[in-house]
Amino acid sequence: MKENINNRFYLGLDTSAYTTSLALVNGQEELIADRRLPLKVKKGSIGLRQSEAVFAHLANLPLLWQEGGRPPSEGQIKAVAFSDRPRPEKNSYMPVFKVGEASALLIAQTTGIAAFRSTHQEGHIMAGLWSAGLAGGHYLVFHLSGGTTEILSVSEEKPGSLHMEFLGGSADLQAGQFIDRLGRDFGFTFPAGPYLEKVACSGEEDKIRLPVSVSGLSISFSGPASHAQRIWKKGCCIEDLALAIEICIADSLAGAVQNIPGGSKAYSAALAVGGVAGNLFIRQRLQKKLPSWQIFFAAPEYASDNAVGLAVQAARLDGYGSRSS
Repeated sequence: MKENINNRFYLGLDTSAYTTSLALVNGQEELIADRRLPLKVKKGSIGLRQSEAVFAHLANLPLLWQEGGRPPSEGQIKAVAFSDRPRPEKNSYMPVFKVGEASALLIAQTTGIAAFRSTHQEGHIMAGLWSAGLAGGHYLVFHLSGGTTEILSVSEEKPGSLHMEFLGGSADLQAGQFIDRLGRDFGFTFPAGPYLEKVACSGEEDKIRLPVSVSGLSISFSGPASHAQRIWKKGCCIEDLALAIEICIADSLAGAVQNIPGGSKAYSAALAVGGVAGNLFIRQRLQKKLPSWQIFFAAPEYASDNAVGLAVQAARLDGYGSRSS
C-alpha cells in the first residue's frame, strides 16, 4: 500500500546566535510544529558571548524536542535539515551552530533517517519562499537581520537546493546592529527592533534626516549610526529619530538595489527575509522606493530566526538531496 504523504514528517533545527528553534512539516509542507526559545540577553547588552549562547541552546533543545519534535500518531519523521554555519561559504563559522548540528546528527544516526546540512541563511530564504508562496525562479533576495545585510541572487534549481550568489550589502555595521546600537542608547530591551518600530510610528518624517551612504552595491551604516548617536546625545525627539533610522535603512537598501545590473527585468521578483525585513514601515518604504520591482516578504512570523525553512528544505530534499555523514 502506498504511504500517505501526510504521514511523512520533516524536521528542521536551527541554533542561531539568539534563538533556539525546531519545526516540523508534513509531506505537503504544512506546518505541524513551530517551537522557538529566544536566548536571554542582559539589559543594557547588545549580544551574548558564543559560550553563553551554546549553553543556552544545550538547555533549550530538549525542551523544544519534548514540545514539538515528535510527529502525530501513525506518522514518521523521514528527514532532518539543520544549519551548521551562518552562510553557505567555506569560512563561515559560529560555535552556536554546532549544537544544532550535533543534535540533528544524533537523531539521524539513531533513527536511520536522512540528515541534510544547510545554513542559517538558507533557512531564512526557504522560510521566505515558502511563506510568500513563491515557486521556483530567479530571485533577488535581501537578507536583513542582526548579523547580516546582504543582497543575493538566488535560484532554487531543484527542490530544496539553492544556488546563491553574493551581490552586495553592508561593508561594516549590519542593519540589525544599527537598530540595536541605537536601541541600547534609547534604553530598549535587546533585540530593539520591535520597540523601535513601535516608537517610530509616532515620528514625523521630515524632522530628522540621517545620511545615506551607498557606493554601487555597497552600503555603510556605521556613519549614519554615529550621526544618529550624536543627534541623540544633543537631545531630540525619540520618535522622530527612530523613524529616521527606519528611513535610512530602507533608502540605503533601495539605493543599492537601483544599481543592480539588469534591474528588475533580470529577476522573477525580489524577496526580503530576516528579522529587520519584518518591519512594516521598512517594507512599505522599499515598495515605494522600488516601484519597478515586485517585492515579496517573508511573513512577519517567519522573518525572524526560525527553523521552519529548514523543515521545508528537508521535505524538498528528501529523494533529491545528498545525506550528511
